[in-house]
Amino acid sequence: MRLVYASAFAIVLAAFGTPPLWAQAPAEHPRVAQALELARVWLEAQRAYDQVPGVSAAIVHDQQVLWAGGYGFADLTSKRAAGPDTIYSICSISKLFTSIAILSQRDAGRLRLDDPVSRHLPWFTIAPAEGESGPVTVEGILTHASGLPRESDYPYWTGPAFPFPTREQIIERVSSQQMLYPSETVWQYSNLGLTLAGEVAAAASGRPYGELVRTLILDPLGLTSTMPEMPAGQQGKRLATGYSGLGREGARRPVPFFTANGIAPAAGFASTVEDLARFASWQFRLLAQGGTEVIKATTLREMHRVHWIDPDFTNSYGLGFAVWRSGDKTFVGHGGSCPGFRSQLLIKTDERVATVFMANAQGVDARQYTQRLYDIVGPVVAQVAKEKEQEEARDAPDPSLDAYTGSYASTFSGTETAVVRWEDGLAMLPLPTTDPMTALAKLRKVGEHTFRRVRKDGALGEPIVFETGPDGRALRYIQHSNPYDRRTVR
Repeated sequence: MRLVYASAFAIVLAAFGTPPLWAQAPAEHPRVAQALELARVWLEAQRAYDQVPGVSAAIVHDQQVLWAGGYGFADLTSKRAAGPDTIYSICSISKLFTSIAILSQRDAGRLRLDDPVSRHLPWFTIAPAEGESGPVTVEGILTHASGLPRESDYPYWTGPAFPFPTREQIIERVSSQQMLYPSETVWQYSNLGLTLAGEVAAAASGRPYGELVRTLILDPLGLTSTMPEMPAGQQGKRLATGYSGLGREGARRPVPFFTANGIAPAAGFASTVEDLARFASWQFRLLAQGGTEVIKATTLREMHRVHWIDPDFTNSYGLGFAVWRSGDKTFVGHGGSCPGFRSQLLIKTDERVATVFMANAQGVDARQYTQRLYDIVGPVVAQVAKEKEQEEARDAPDPSLDAYTGSYASTFSGTETAVVRWEDGLAMLPLPTTDPMTALAKLRKVGEHTFRRVRKDGALGEPIVFETGPDGRALRYIQHSNPYDRRTVR
Protein backbone atom coordinates (compact mmCIF):
# COMPACT_ATOMS: atom_id res chain seq x y z
CA MET A 1 0.00 0.00 0.00
CA ARG A 2 1.46 3.34 -1.07
CA LEU A 3 -0.16 6.71 -0.58
CA VAL A 4 0.48 10.29 -1.56
CA TYR A 5 -1.34 12.96 0.48
CA ALA A 6 -2.00 16.61 -0.19
CA SER A 7 0.41 17.46 2.62
CA ALA A 8 3.22 16.47 0.25
CA PHE A 9 2.75 19.92 -1.22
CA ALA A 10 6.25 20.28 -2.64
CA ILE A 11 5.76 17.18 -4.77
CA VAL A 12 2.47 18.52 -6.11
CA LEU A 13 3.97 21.88 -7.00
CA ALA A 14 6.95 20.26 -8.69
CA ALA A 15 4.61 18.23 -10.87
CA PHE A 16 2.12 20.96 -11.75
CA GLY A 17 3.92 24.26 -11.21
CA THR A 18 2.83 26.85 -8.66
CA PRO A 19 -0.87 27.54 -9.24
CA PRO A 20 -2.30 31.04 -9.02
CA LEU A 21 -4.13 31.89 -5.80
CA TRP A 22 -7.52 31.55 -7.47
CA ALA A 23 -6.68 28.00 -8.55
CA GLN A 24 -5.50 26.64 -5.23
CA ALA A 25 -7.78 24.18 -3.49
CA PRO A 26 -7.71 24.45 0.31
CA ALA A 27 -6.20 20.99 0.76
CA GLU A 28 -5.38 21.58 4.41
CA HIS A 29 -8.81 22.94 5.28
CA PRO A 30 -10.24 20.76 8.10
CA ARG A 31 -13.37 19.81 6.18
CA VAL A 32 -11.40 18.84 3.08
CA ALA A 33 -9.04 16.78 5.22
CA GLN A 34 -12.04 15.01 6.77
CA ALA A 35 -13.52 14.27 3.34
CA LEU A 36 -10.23 12.91 2.04
CA GLU A 37 -9.90 10.64 5.07
CA LEU A 38 -13.45 9.38 4.61
CA ALA A 39 -12.71 8.72 0.92
CA ARG A 40 -9.56 6.81 1.85
CA VAL A 41 -11.34 4.70 4.47
CA TRP A 42 -14.18 3.88 2.08
CA LEU A 43 -11.89 3.08 -0.88
CA GLU A 44 -9.62 0.83 1.15
CA ALA A 45 -12.52 -1.18 2.54
CA GLN A 46 -14.55 -1.34 -0.67
CA ARG A 47 -11.56 -2.72 -2.59
CA ALA A 48 -11.17 -5.46 -0.01
CA TYR A 49 -14.84 -6.40 0.05
CA ASP A 50 -15.02 -6.38 -3.76
CA GLN A 51 -11.92 -8.62 -3.76
CA VAL A 52 -10.07 -6.44 -6.25
CA PRO A 53 -6.34 -7.30 -6.30
CA GLY A 54 -5.19 -3.69 -6.58
CA VAL A 55 -6.58 -0.21 -7.13
CA SER A 56 -5.10 3.24 -7.62
CA ALA A 57 -7.02 6.50 -7.40
CA ALA A 58 -6.57 10.26 -7.44
CA ILE A 59 -8.70 13.23 -6.44
CA VAL A 60 -7.94 16.55 -8.15
CA HIS A 61 -8.99 20.13 -7.67
CA ASP A 62 -7.90 22.40 -10.50
CA GLN A 63 -4.07 22.34 -10.56
CA GLN A 64 -3.64 20.43 -7.29
CA VAL A 65 -3.77 16.72 -6.53
CA LEU A 66 -5.59 16.53 -3.23
CA TRP A 67 -4.84 12.83 -2.81
CA ALA A 68 -3.39 10.00 -4.85
CA GLY A 69 -2.63 6.51 -3.68
CA GLY A 70 -3.11 2.80 -4.08
CA TYR A 71 -4.36 -0.20 -2.13
CA GLY A 72 -3.77 -3.90 -2.57
CA PHE A 73 -1.36 -5.38 -5.06
CA ALA A 74 -0.32 -4.64 -8.61
CA ASP A 75 0.69 -8.30 -8.77
CA LEU A 76 -0.61 -10.94 -6.38
CA THR A 77 2.25 -13.41 -6.83
CA SER A 78 5.08 -11.00 -6.05
CA LYS A 79 2.96 -8.92 -3.63
CA ARG A 80 4.07 -5.80 -5.49
CA ALA A 81 2.05 -2.93 -3.99
CA ALA A 82 -0.33 -0.79 -6.07
CA GLY A 83 0.47 2.91 -5.90
CA PRO A 84 -0.20 6.20 -7.65
CA ASP A 85 2.59 5.48 -10.16
CA THR A 86 1.37 1.97 -11.04
CA ILE A 87 0.67 1.62 -14.76
CA TYR A 88 -2.66 0.13 -15.87
CA SER A 89 -4.38 -0.40 -19.19
CA ILE A 90 -6.88 2.47 -19.50
CA CYS A 91 -8.54 0.93 -22.54
CA SER A 92 -11.36 3.16 -23.79
CA ILE A 93 -10.09 6.28 -22.01
CA SER A 94 -7.72 6.10 -25.01
CA LYS A 95 -10.62 7.52 -27.02
CA LEU A 96 -10.21 10.90 -25.31
CA PHE A 97 -6.64 11.26 -26.59
CA THR A 98 -7.72 10.17 -30.05
CA SER A 99 -10.60 12.66 -30.05
CA ILE A 100 -8.30 15.49 -28.99
CA ALA A 101 -5.88 14.53 -31.76
CA ILE A 102 -8.63 14.69 -34.37
CA LEU A 103 -9.99 18.02 -33.05
CA SER A 104 -6.48 19.45 -33.19
CA GLN A 105 -6.52 18.76 -36.91
CA ARG A 106 -9.90 20.49 -37.15
CA ASP A 107 -8.38 23.48 -35.33
CA ALA A 108 -5.54 23.47 -37.88
CA GLY A 109 -8.04 23.55 -40.77
CA ARG A 110 -7.15 20.09 -42.06
CA LEU A 111 -10.61 18.56 -41.63
CA ARG A 112 -14.23 19.34 -40.74
CA LEU A 113 -16.60 17.51 -38.43
CA ASP A 114 -19.04 16.98 -41.29
CA ASP A 115 -16.36 15.45 -43.52
CA PRO A 116 -17.14 11.91 -44.69
CA VAL A 117 -14.56 9.55 -43.23
CA SER A 118 -13.91 8.24 -46.74
CA ARG A 119 -12.57 11.69 -47.72
CA HIS A 120 -9.58 11.04 -45.48
CA LEU A 121 -9.49 7.22 -45.70
CA PRO A 122 -10.04 6.11 -49.31
CA TRP A 123 -9.91 2.47 -48.20
CA PHE A 124 -12.99 2.92 -46.00
CA THR A 125 -15.62 1.24 -48.19
CA ILE A 126 -17.93 -0.49 -45.71
CA ALA A 127 -21.26 -1.78 -47.04
CA PRO A 128 -24.26 0.43 -46.15
CA ALA A 129 -27.11 -0.60 -43.88
CA GLU A 130 -30.52 -1.35 -45.29
CA GLY A 131 -32.52 1.76 -46.09
CA GLU A 132 -31.41 5.30 -46.78
CA SER A 133 -28.21 6.43 -45.11
CA GLY A 134 -25.93 9.39 -45.33
CA PRO A 135 -22.14 9.08 -45.14
CA VAL A 136 -20.22 8.15 -42.00
CA THR A 137 -18.86 11.49 -40.80
CA VAL A 138 -16.06 12.51 -38.46
CA GLU A 139 -18.62 13.81 -35.99
CA GLY A 140 -20.57 10.57 -36.26
CA ILE A 141 -17.62 8.42 -35.19
CA LEU A 142 -16.76 10.77 -32.29
CA THR A 143 -20.33 10.64 -30.93
CA HIS A 144 -20.89 6.91 -31.60
CA ALA A 145 -23.85 7.78 -33.81
CA SER A 146 -22.21 6.70 -37.05
CA GLY A 147 -24.17 3.45 -37.45
CA LEU A 148 -20.93 1.44 -37.60
CA PRO A 149 -20.66 -2.02 -36.04
CA ARG A 150 -19.15 -2.06 -32.59
CA GLU A 151 -15.95 -3.88 -33.58
CA SER A 152 -13.62 -4.68 -36.39
CA ASP A 153 -14.51 -8.18 -37.57
CA TYR A 154 -12.07 -10.12 -35.37
CA PRO A 155 -12.66 -11.95 -32.04
CA TYR A 156 -10.17 -9.86 -30.06
CA TRP A 157 -12.26 -9.78 -26.89
CA THR A 158 -11.87 -13.56 -26.66
CA GLY A 159 -9.30 -15.03 -24.29
CA PRO A 160 -6.89 -16.32 -23.51
CA ALA A 161 -4.99 -14.89 -26.51
CA PHE A 162 -7.08 -11.72 -27.13
CA PRO A 163 -5.95 -11.55 -30.80
CA PHE A 164 -6.23 -7.81 -31.54
CA PRO A 165 -5.83 -7.21 -35.29
CA THR A 166 -3.08 -5.17 -36.85
CA ARG A 167 -3.81 -1.94 -38.68
CA GLU A 168 -3.38 -3.77 -42.00
CA GLN A 169 -5.87 -6.46 -40.97
CA ILE A 170 -8.46 -3.85 -39.99
CA ILE A 171 -8.10 -2.09 -43.36
CA GLU A 172 -8.35 -5.40 -45.23
CA ARG A 173 -11.49 -6.56 -43.39
CA VAL A 174 -13.53 -3.35 -43.17
CA SER A 175 -14.62 -3.54 -46.83
CA SER A 176 -16.37 -6.84 -46.09
CA GLN A 177 -18.25 -5.45 -43.08
CA GLN A 178 -21.68 -3.84 -43.15
CA MET A 179 -23.13 -0.87 -41.30
CA LEU A 180 -25.47 -1.82 -38.44
CA TYR A 181 -27.72 1.22 -38.82
CA PRO A 182 -28.15 4.18 -41.15
CA SER A 183 -25.86 7.02 -40.11
CA GLU A 184 -27.02 9.48 -37.44
CA THR A 185 -30.12 7.49 -36.47
CA VAL A 186 -29.19 5.65 -33.24
CA TRP A 187 -26.37 5.56 -30.72
CA GLN A 188 -24.13 2.49 -30.97
CA TYR A 189 -20.83 2.43 -29.11
CA SER A 190 -18.12 1.55 -31.61
CA ASN A 191 -14.47 0.70 -31.09
CA LEU A 192 -14.21 0.44 -34.85
CA GLY A 193 -15.39 4.05 -35.13
CA LEU A 194 -12.76 5.46 -32.77
CA THR A 195 -10.11 3.30 -34.43
CA LEU A 196 -11.07 5.05 -37.67
CA ALA A 197 -10.88 8.39 -35.83
CA GLY A 198 -7.24 7.67 -35.07
CA GLU A 199 -6.64 6.85 -38.71
CA VAL A 200 -8.34 10.09 -39.80
CA ALA A 201 -6.21 12.14 -37.40
CA ALA A 202 -3.04 10.47 -38.67
CA ALA A 203 -4.01 10.95 -42.32
CA ALA A 204 -4.91 14.61 -41.81
CA SER A 205 -1.64 15.34 -39.98
CA GLY A 206 0.59 13.27 -42.26
CA ARG A 207 2.13 11.52 -39.24
CA PRO A 208 1.69 8.01 -37.80
CA TYR A 209 -0.89 7.88 -35.01
CA GLY A 210 1.54 7.05 -32.20
CA GLU A 211 3.93 9.83 -33.17
CA LEU A 212 1.04 12.28 -33.46
CA VAL A 213 -0.37 11.73 -29.97
CA ARG A 214 3.07 11.75 -28.37
CA THR A 215 4.25 14.99 -29.94
CA LEU A 216 0.87 16.73 -29.86
CA ILE A 217 -0.53 15.70 -26.45
CA LEU A 218 1.59 13.47 -24.23
CA ASP A 219 4.92 15.29 -24.38
CA PRO A 220 3.55 18.86 -24.13
CA LEU A 221 1.41 17.93 -21.10
CA GLY A 222 4.20 16.03 -19.37
CA LEU A 223 2.31 12.73 -19.43
CA THR A 224 5.50 10.72 -19.19
CA SER A 225 3.79 7.54 -17.96
CA THR A 226 1.08 7.53 -20.64
CA MET A 227 1.63 5.67 -23.89
CA PRO A 228 -0.55 4.55 -26.81
CA GLU A 229 0.40 0.92 -26.29
CA MET A 230 0.86 -1.47 -23.39
CA PRO A 231 4.49 -1.20 -22.17
CA ALA A 232 5.89 -4.71 -22.47
CA GLY A 233 9.14 -3.61 -20.84
CA GLN A 234 7.30 -2.67 -17.63
CA GLN A 235 5.99 -6.18 -16.95
CA GLY A 236 7.07 -7.14 -13.45
CA LYS A 237 7.97 -3.51 -12.76
CA ARG A 238 5.45 -0.64 -12.82
CA LEU A 239 2.83 -2.37 -15.00
CA ALA A 240 0.04 -4.04 -13.04
CA THR A 241 -0.90 -7.63 -13.80
CA GLY A 242 -4.49 -7.90 -15.00
CA TYR A 243 -6.95 -10.32 -13.45
CA SER A 244 -10.29 -11.74 -14.53
CA GLY A 245 -13.66 -11.14 -12.96
CA LEU A 246 -14.68 -13.19 -9.94
CA GLY A 247 -15.79 -16.66 -10.91
CA ARG A 248 -18.47 -18.60 -9.09
CA GLU A 249 -15.76 -20.10 -6.92
CA GLY A 250 -14.85 -16.61 -5.75
CA ALA A 251 -11.41 -16.49 -7.37
CA ARG A 252 -9.74 -14.32 -10.00
CA ARG A 253 -7.21 -15.64 -12.50
CA PRO A 254 -4.34 -13.70 -14.07
CA VAL A 255 -4.91 -12.46 -17.62
CA PRO A 256 -2.05 -12.78 -20.14
CA PHE A 257 -0.32 -9.62 -21.34
CA PHE A 258 -2.01 -8.15 -24.41
CA THR A 259 -1.54 -5.27 -26.80
CA ALA A 260 -4.37 -3.68 -28.78
CA ASN A 261 -2.34 -3.36 -32.00
CA GLY A 262 -4.48 -1.63 -34.65
CA ILE A 263 -7.29 -0.95 -32.16
CA ALA A 264 -4.92 1.29 -30.14
CA PRO A 265 -6.74 4.58 -30.91
CA ALA A 266 -9.87 3.11 -29.29
CA ALA A 267 -8.44 0.89 -26.56
CA GLY A 268 -4.66 0.63 -26.54
CA PHE A 269 -3.35 3.22 -24.05
CA ALA A 270 -1.71 2.63 -20.67
CA SER A 271 -1.35 5.27 -17.96
CA THR A 272 -1.29 6.08 -14.24
CA VAL A 273 -3.70 7.95 -11.99
CA GLU A 274 -1.01 10.61 -11.58
CA ASP A 275 -0.92 11.23 -15.34
CA LEU A 276 -4.69 11.30 -15.72
CA ALA A 277 -4.76 13.80 -12.85
CA ARG A 278 -2.43 15.99 -14.93
CA PHE A 279 -4.69 15.44 -17.92
CA ALA A 280 -7.69 16.66 -15.92
CA SER A 281 -5.74 19.67 -14.62
CA TRP A 282 -4.85 20.63 -18.18
CA GLN A 283 -8.54 20.74 -19.02
CA PHE A 284 -9.36 22.94 -16.03
CA ARG A 285 -6.43 25.22 -16.90
CA LEU A 286 -7.39 25.55 -20.56
CA LEU A 287 -11.05 26.23 -19.77
CA ALA A 288 -10.14 28.90 -17.20
CA GLN A 289 -7.34 30.66 -19.06
CA GLY A 290 -8.58 30.35 -22.64
CA GLY A 291 -6.29 30.47 -25.62
CA THR A 292 -4.65 27.40 -27.09
CA GLU A 293 -2.75 24.65 -25.30
CA VAL A 294 -2.75 21.52 -27.50
CA ILE A 295 -6.21 22.56 -28.73
CA LYS A 296 -8.28 25.73 -28.44
CA ALA A 297 -10.20 26.31 -25.23
CA THR A 298 -13.36 26.77 -27.30
CA THR A 299 -12.72 23.37 -28.89
CA LEU A 300 -12.47 21.65 -25.50
CA ARG A 301 -15.74 23.26 -24.43
CA GLU A 302 -17.28 21.97 -27.66
CA MET A 303 -16.01 18.47 -26.91
CA HIS A 304 -17.61 18.56 -23.45
CA ARG A 305 -21.03 19.60 -24.79
CA VAL A 306 -23.65 17.03 -25.78
CA HIS A 307 -23.61 16.46 -29.55
CA TRP A 308 -25.78 13.36 -29.60
CA ILE A 309 -28.62 12.28 -27.34
CA ASP A 310 -31.05 9.44 -27.95
CA PRO A 311 -34.74 10.32 -28.20
CA ASP A 312 -35.35 8.56 -24.87
CA PHE A 313 -32.47 10.50 -23.23
CA THR A 314 -30.61 7.29 -22.30
CA ASN A 315 -27.34 7.95 -24.13
CA SER A 316 -25.64 11.30 -24.49
CA TYR A 317 -22.22 12.02 -25.91
CA GLY A 318 -19.96 14.92 -26.63
CA LEU A 319 -17.08 14.76 -29.10
CA GLY A 320 -15.24 11.73 -27.74
CA PHE A 321 -16.31 12.51 -24.16
CA ALA A 322 -19.11 10.68 -22.43
CA VAL A 323 -21.55 13.11 -20.79
CA TRP A 324 -23.81 11.89 -17.99
CA ARG A 325 -26.00 13.08 -15.15
CA SER A 326 -25.85 11.96 -11.52
CA GLY A 327 -28.57 13.55 -9.47
CA ASP A 328 -28.76 17.18 -10.57
CA LYS A 329 -25.12 17.37 -11.71
CA THR A 330 -23.49 16.86 -15.11
CA PHE A 331 -20.15 15.09 -15.54
CA VAL A 332 -17.84 14.39 -18.46
CA GLY A 333 -15.10 11.80 -18.86
CA HIS A 334 -14.76 8.21 -19.98
CA GLY A 335 -14.39 4.69 -18.71
CA GLY A 336 -12.22 1.82 -19.83
CA SER A 337 -12.62 -1.97 -19.83
CA CYS A 338 -9.91 -4.24 -21.24
CA PRO A 339 -8.74 -7.78 -20.47
CA GLY A 340 -7.86 -7.67 -16.76
CA PHE A 341 -8.42 -3.95 -16.20
CA ARG A 342 -11.13 -1.36 -15.43
CA SER A 343 -10.68 2.42 -15.24
CA GLN A 344 -12.64 5.66 -15.11
CA LEU A 345 -11.97 9.40 -15.38
CA LEU A 346 -14.72 11.65 -13.98
CA ILE A 347 -14.60 15.44 -14.45
CA LYS A 348 -16.90 18.10 -12.94
CA THR A 349 -15.82 21.05 -15.03
CA ASP A 350 -17.66 23.88 -13.27
CA GLU A 351 -16.28 22.84 -9.86
CA ARG A 352 -12.83 21.98 -11.27
CA VAL A 353 -12.92 18.61 -9.51
CA ALA A 354 -11.88 15.28 -11.03
CA THR A 355 -11.59 11.75 -9.71
CA VAL A 356 -9.56 8.95 -11.29
CA PHE A 357 -9.79 5.22 -10.60
CA MET A 358 -7.89 2.24 -11.98
CA ALA A 359 -8.18 -1.44 -11.05
CA ASN A 360 -6.31 -4.51 -12.26
CA ALA A 361 -9.40 -6.71 -12.46
CA GLN A 362 -12.51 -7.15 -14.53
CA GLY A 363 -16.03 -7.05 -13.09
CA VAL A 364 -15.36 -3.79 -11.22
CA ASP A 365 -17.78 -0.85 -11.49
CA ALA A 366 -15.13 1.80 -12.08
CA ARG A 367 -17.61 4.64 -12.63
CA GLN A 368 -19.24 3.90 -9.28
CA TYR A 369 -15.85 4.24 -7.59
CA THR A 370 -15.12 7.62 -9.18
CA GLN A 371 -18.68 8.82 -8.58
CA ARG A 372 -18.54 7.93 -4.89
CA LEU A 373 -15.12 9.53 -4.46
CA TYR A 374 -16.59 12.67 -6.00
CA ASP A 375 -19.71 12.45 -3.80
CA ILE A 376 -17.51 12.38 -0.69
CA VAL A 377 -14.97 15.04 -1.62
CA GLY A 378 -16.34 17.13 -4.49
CA PRO A 379 -19.12 19.06 -2.73
CA VAL A 380 -16.86 19.84 0.24
CA VAL A 381 -14.05 21.11 -2.00
CA ALA A 382 -16.49 23.16 -4.07
CA GLN A 383 -17.94 24.77 -0.94
CA VAL A 384 -14.56 25.56 0.59
CA ALA A 385 -13.16 26.84 -2.71
CA LYS A 386 -16.01 29.35 -2.91
CA GLU A 387 -15.25 30.87 0.47
CA LYS A 388 -13.82 34.31 -0.05
CA GLU A 389 -11.87 34.42 3.19
CA GLN A 390 -9.90 31.23 3.73
CA GLU A 391 -8.41 32.68 6.91
CA GLU A 392 -11.73 33.49 8.58
CA ALA A 393 -12.05 32.34 12.18
CA ARG A 394 -13.22 28.77 12.62
CA ASP A 395 -13.78 26.62 15.64
CA ALA A 396 -10.68 24.53 16.17
CA PRO A 397 -11.40 20.80 15.85
CA ASP A 398 -11.63 19.01 19.19
CA PRO A 399 -8.49 16.84 19.38
CA SER A 400 -10.07 14.57 21.99
CA LEU A 401 -12.37 13.10 19.32
CA ASP A 402 -9.40 11.42 17.65
CA ALA A 403 -9.45 8.82 20.45
CA TYR A 404 -12.64 7.35 18.99
CA THR A 405 -11.74 7.22 15.30
CA GLY A 406 -10.91 3.86 13.73
CA SER A 407 -12.54 0.70 12.47
CA TYR A 408 -14.82 -1.48 14.62
CA ALA A 409 -15.86 -5.06 13.84
CA SER A 410 -19.32 -6.61 13.93
CA THR A 411 -19.41 -10.23 15.09
CA PHE A 412 -22.98 -10.46 13.77
CA SER A 413 -22.40 -9.60 10.12
CA GLY A 414 -18.63 -9.99 9.82
CA THR A 415 -18.41 -6.49 8.36
CA GLU A 416 -17.18 -3.31 10.01
CA THR A 417 -18.01 0.28 10.86
CA ALA A 418 -15.54 3.12 10.49
CA VAL A 419 -15.71 6.04 12.93
CA VAL A 420 -14.30 9.14 11.23
CA ARG A 421 -13.98 12.87 11.80
CA TRP A 422 -16.74 14.73 9.97
CA GLU A 423 -17.57 18.44 10.04
CA ASP A 424 -17.38 19.51 13.70
CA GLY A 425 -17.68 16.04 15.18
CA LEU A 426 -17.73 12.34 14.33
CA ALA A 427 -19.64 10.11 11.95
CA MET A 428 -20.09 6.36 11.43
CA LEU A 429 -19.74 4.63 8.07
CA PRO A 430 -20.82 0.98 7.68
CA LEU A 431 -18.52 -0.97 5.35
CA PRO A 432 -18.79 -2.07 2.65
CA THR A 433 -21.26 0.32 1.02
CA THR A 434 -21.85 1.40 -2.55
CA ASP A 435 -23.28 4.75 -1.41
CA PRO A 436 -21.09 6.11 1.40
CA MET A 437 -22.65 9.57 1.67
CA THR A 438 -26.14 8.10 2.15
CA ALA A 439 -24.85 5.52 4.64
CA LEU A 440 -22.84 8.06 6.65
CA ALA A 441 -24.42 8.79 10.06
CA LYS A 442 -23.32 11.81 12.09
CA LEU A 443 -22.78 11.52 15.84
CA ARG A 444 -23.39 14.21 18.49
CA LYS A 445 -21.49 14.11 21.75
CA VAL A 446 -23.85 14.19 24.74
CA GLY A 447 -21.61 13.11 27.60
CA GLU A 448 -18.27 11.62 28.54
CA HIS A 449 -17.49 8.95 25.91
CA THR A 450 -21.17 9.05 24.95
CA PHE A 451 -22.66 10.09 21.60
CA ARG A 452 -26.04 9.84 19.94
CA ARG A 453 -26.72 9.12 16.29
CA VAL A 454 -28.17 12.07 14.39
CA ARG A 455 -31.11 10.88 12.31
CA LYS A 456 -31.69 12.14 8.78
CA ASP A 457 -34.49 14.35 10.11
CA GLY A 458 -32.10 15.93 12.64
CA ALA A 459 -33.54 14.18 15.68
CA LEU A 460 -31.25 12.24 18.01
CA GLY A 461 -31.32 8.46 17.87
CA GLU A 462 -29.84 5.74 20.03
CA PRO A 463 -26.75 6.31 22.20
CA ILE A 464 -23.30 5.04 21.24
CA VAL A 465 -21.08 4.60 24.29
CA PHE A 466 -17.32 4.13 23.88
CA GLU A 467 -15.20 2.19 26.36
CA THR A 468 -11.60 3.37 26.58
CA GLY A 469 -8.30 1.84 27.64
CA PRO A 470 -5.65 3.18 30.01
CA ASP A 471 -4.28 5.41 27.23
CA GLY A 472 -7.68 7.03 26.70
CA ARG A 473 -8.12 5.42 23.28
CA ALA A 474 -11.44 3.71 22.54
CA LEU A 475 -11.38 -0.09 22.70
CA ARG A 476 -14.99 -0.67 21.66
CA TYR A 477 -18.38 0.95 21.49
CA ILE A 478 -21.81 -0.21 22.59
CA GLN A 479 -24.79 0.36 20.31
CA HIS A 480 -28.24 -1.17 20.83
CA SER A 481 -26.68 -3.05 23.80
CA ASN A 482 -24.18 -4.84 21.53
CA PRO A 483 -20.38 -4.38 21.60
CA TYR A 484 -18.27 -3.56 18.54
CA ASP A 485 -14.55 -4.06 19.16
CA ARG A 486 -11.86 -1.92 17.56
CA ARG A 487 -10.09 -3.76 14.78
CA THR A 488 -6.37 -4.01 15.49
CA VAL A 489 -5.43 -4.28 11.79
CA ARG A 490 -7.04 -2.19 9.07
